[in-house]
Amino acid sequence: MDRDLLRQSVSYHGHTLFSLLKCEQQENPDFQCIAGDLSRTVQYRKERRVENVAVQQFIARKADLLFSPSWQSSTPSVKEETEDMYAVMPPLEQFMEVPGSDRRNLFFRDIERGDVVIGRINSLREFGFFVTLICLSGGLGRDIEDLEITALCPLRDVPTHGNHDDPLSYYQNGDLIQAGVKDVDRYHEKLTVSLQPSSLPSSLSHLKLGVIGVDDMPAHYSRSVAVASSTTETYEKVLKRTLGFANPSTVEFLLGKLGISETDPASLMRGLQTKNFLKEDYATSIRKKQSASWALKCVKIGVDHFKSGRHVEAMNEYNKGLEIDTNNVEALVARGALYATKGSLNKAIDDFELALESCPTHRNARKYLCQTLVERGGQVEEEEKLATAEGLYRKALALDETFEEAEEALQKLQKHIQVRQCKNIITCLRLQGLVCFTYW
Repeated sequence: MDRDLLRQSVSYHGHTLFSLLKCEQQENPDFQCIAGDLSRTVQYRKERRVENVAVQQFIARKADLLFSPSWQSSTPSVKEETEDMYAVMPPLEQFMEVPGSDRRNLFFRDIERGDVVIGRINSLREFGFFVTLICLSGGLGRDIEDLEITALCPLRDVPTHGNHDDPLSYYQNGDLIQAGVKDVDRYHEKLTVSLQPSSLPSSLSHLKLGVIGVDDMPAHYSRSVAVASSTTETYEKVLKRTLGFANPSTVEFLLGKLGISETDPASLMRGLQTKNFLKEDYATSIRKKQSASWALKCVKIGVDHFKSGRHVEAMNEYNKGLEIDTNNVEALVARGALYATKGSLNKAIDDFELALESCPTHRNARKYLCQTLVERGGQVEEEEKLATAEGLYRKALALDETFEEAEEALQKLQKHIQVRQCKNIITCLRLQGLVCFTYW
């Protein structure tokens, strides 16, 4: 079971959830391993009235599934903290009136080995140096700058730089330091940190340890400084102003960052945990089928309106069906037929072509498209746009080689073009005086 997530849940819900977990998960060896840690977690929490018993019962019954590592995929998590991808916010407690003692207790409750902290050197000694912590980096966010929490970085945890005999000669008071947490003494509230890369877990190995600049401070700290200098900022205002909040791909990005798969496992129902599902069984495919069914109902209503001569109502129903299912073939064919009836032949052709793209074997779409192409060809032929008309007739024949109307129209047009070409030739010859007369 994921220790951190389970601890966060117990910390929020308190003793009631912890008691339910002990009843429901008492035979779960994973829960037994972390039960002691969870009991210490609820000690720091003030009890409040329980208003979500059903939620807590669900969590307790499904804890082995909800907090199972199997929810995490093998895909590596996203390492770079990109502000544009999601809303990086200041610590939540900064917007609340949380006493310093409570924030200090929460910090020492949650800090773990391998976490990354940022602080400023306040004292250099022969055995190492002391750092006053400013914020956390690379994961957990806490408002701690005013708590005066000090950590020790022993000399053995300071890497050598260049040819310096004394590793500490590279540092001076006031330097900003990023370090990994090496040891936590929760009872005495003492921290030991390290600048050695080995102090970091693999998920945070990309972070630079040692001296950093102001520009290297994490985004959540930079925003917390801006919030601290204002008396009118609220969490909602800061959230909506953040560029990443408007990113439509936020959910997908955060799932990738956490290494969580949306489909494996597909359900929290125990009976469905071990089954492999077809693509058609997932919500996206089912929703598509539902949309197609609803769109067909609109088409049916529209056809009834059309038969009764209520063309406006029919068009509204067809448009409604296409709003529900954009590529619904029946709706496209029906709307195309209505366009053709009203003389909007180009719009009709567009709808019939879209319908054929979605379903190349649809007989009515092919039939109506051929008819409309021939009819449109006749219109442009009357406008003396003979090349365009020929292209429309040929397009109809390409769709259906046996379509007699298109064949007849094309032959008639070709004869007309030949006659015109002959007339043009004779006219030119007459102008040049080469032909005196002709029988026509």
